[in-house]
Amino acid sequence: MRTDAARNRAQILSAARSAFLEAGTAVPLEEIARRAGVNIATLYRRFPNREALIAQVVVDGFCIVLEAARAAATSARTDPPAAVQAFLQSVVDSRDMLVLPLIGGPQTDALEARELQRDIAAALEEVLEQGRRHHVIRADVTAVDLITTAALLCRPLPHLPPQQAAALTARHLGVFLDGLRPGHSVTLPPPPSHQEMADHLLGGPAEAAPSRHGRG
Repeated sequence: MRTDAARNRAQILSAARSAFLEAGTAVPLEEIARRAGVNIATLYRRFPNREALIAQVVVDGFCIVLEAARAAATSARTDPPAAVQAFLQSVVDSRDMLVLPLIGGPQTDALEARELQRDIAAALEEVLEQGRRHHVIRADVTAVDLITTAALLCRPLPHLPPQQAAALTARHLGVFLDGLRPGHSVTLPPPPSHQEMADHLLGGPAEAAPSRHGRG
């Protein structure tokens, strides 16, 4: 892709994330083009329809989450609780890039999104397995728990000043991390499976497909 084309594409995606966050995914594409500083024809050359633009925003978000999950899987070999904390904090810090995957958005049937979700879950299960092996993370916590907690932490209460919102996020992160420890007194109800979550978020069941990165 030429430098100017790549720049236009990045500007369109940035404008889309901002517009979706403010007004939802029904925002006119002309408004997204205006915010990106391009004409509508340029937007359509990069993304032929609204669904393609939405799917790319979702995929970009999942790529960021996957990078954080893989980094956590590596650091979990020495300190699993710290790896969980780093993963959650990284997701919170990136939440402006995660408008649709974690803060809510329409379903997409993009195969790449499904593959990324599977890879994220696999990396987080590696983190949890290290924690179970070293007896520092309770055995009944799943990757779905980490993913949904990340999503909740990314949604501060509305109308709060940024400093107060950040303080609440830090507090809730601390409460969750403390609850990961073994020796708990509360028995958790069964969680939904990762496949059930993915089917809901991505528009219904899909046939199993091999992961792009060797994980299924």
